[in-house]
Amino acid sequence: MNAILVIAHAPLASALRQCVLHIFPDAGGDVDALDVPADEAPEATLARARALLALRGAVDTLVLTDVFGATPCNVATQLLDGGHTRLVTGVNLPMLLRAVTYRHEPLDALVTRATLGGTQGVMPLAPTAPQNQLRRPVHHDPAHRHHQQ
Repeated sequence: MNAILVIAHAPLASALRQCVLHIFPDAGGDVDALDVPADEAPEATLARARALLALRGAVDTLVLTDVFGATPCNVATQLLDGGHTRLVTGVNLPMLLRAVTYRHEPLDALVTRATLGGTQGVMPLAPTAPQNQLRRPVHHDPAHRHHQQ
């Protein structure tokens, strides 16, 4: 089973983990969160992240971060070892839910699943779906004429 580590600006990582545990209460042992406070030095964040990975041992780990180029992502790039750790940035709840759902798959497949979950979970919606829109009342008043063409 793969581990999942979310590294994000505080309090996003913990909030995402709590959302996942609401849906998958049994996933608590597989999902870690590392909130990055605004005033913390990147070296301190890196030390905390390495400590979380060390607790897991040699387990393959998918690391998810919030914003490319920001401190959480920059720290996470230093965790990559070329074998047991993969990184995906732009984490959102659909991505994390997909990752948790398929955490038993090989790490490379998990990266693909998580990325697809994140992108497929973002879609524009109309203010109301056509089937939920109110229909106009039928007027039987002969003085009220609508001519449709």
